[in-house]
Amino acid sequence: MSILYDEGQQAIATESRRVLEARVSKEELLPLLETSGRYHEGYWTTAKEQGWTALALPEAYGGLDLGLIELGLIAHQAGRSLSGAPFLTSNFGAAKAIELYGSDDQKTKWLPGLASGETIGAVAFASGANALPARPALTLTGERLDGVMTGVAGGLAADIAVVFANGPGMPVLAVAELADVKRTAIATFDNSRLYADLEFAGTPAETLVTGGAAREAALHILALQAVITAHEQAGGAEAMMEIARDYAVTRRAFGQPIGAFQSIKHRIAEIYGLVELARANCIHAASREGQADFITAAAAARISATEAYDTASRDCVQIHGGIGVTWELGLHLHTRRARSLAIEQGNLLFWEDVLVDRLTGEAA
Repeated sequence: MSILYDEGQQAIATESRRVLEARVSKEELLPLLETSGRYHEGYWTTAKEQGWTALALPEAYGGLDLGLIELGLIAHQAGRSLSGAPFLTSNFGAAKAIELYGSDDQKTKWLPGLASGETIGAVAFASGANALPARPALTLTGERLDGVMTGVAGGLAADIAVVFANGPGMPVLAVAELADVKRTAIATFDNSRLYADLEFAGTPAETLVTGGAAREAALHILALQAVITAHEQAGGAEAMMEIARDYAVTRRAFGQPIGAFQSIKHRIAEIYGLVELARANCIHAASREGQADFITAAAAARISATEAYDTASRDCVQIHGGIGVTWELGLHLHTRRARSLAIEQGNLLFWEDVLVDRLTGEAA
């Protein structure tokens, strides 16, 4: 694919940015930090109204039959505006797991609701800091799930979850309804992510795929979500870079804009370089969906976007000085989000290991 977006894709980016800037505000997001179990309902209503939940799903199940590139554009703008819910990523991950590995009956049962956004999906693979453990925390016996999944993004509001579990002598990818699952909210510095521990106790579940294919399937779903998250991180980093730039050319010290000082201008230039590298890696990864090197490209995008957002959020606060840490200015919203996204879908160590393993395999 060309590194440039076509006209239609540019229109998606422009319109999604316009809509989100009009409907998501700092004043609405700040109270969510102090409230557990709530998300920005206006954002999620907008996502459903605009068809973003259906964007990358098949037309046969209510989708728009576009792809990862277009959904990435939406995620980029969501990152810029600090979207107050994790469901764009988790719904996509759950839906793709069912689309790629489920039966026709399972697709008919779940995909229309996920496409419309009326059903909220979560993906629960991790065990502690391990995004894809050798021995999953859940056990599937017959068609019943038992065990506890910790720190599931969106878990407090999800209707279904795609899980990675121990089956009879082999790993299993399965989908389960969460209506009767006990949920324990995890209070964090980014409460709108709705992190929760999910306790399964004889919960009915439907198998999607088993055996060695289950682990590869789980990694593929993680990679798809990682590309969406990387776009969101790149969008957030871009927003912080622009905020730092605008402040540096208006704030004056010693008779000149602080942007005239090398320590400031060089720092903003470094952020710009990180943002552009992350953006390029995101575009490349999205364009490689379905190709043999997709996992490698997804890992590279995830690593570069995490570094860009972490650096941009930290340096933007430092450039602002004392006012940068005030509640009212709201820069901490991006700092909190940068830290939250850095651990969702696997942390840096996980994706660095994935990248090294893939590159070592190619070199061999």
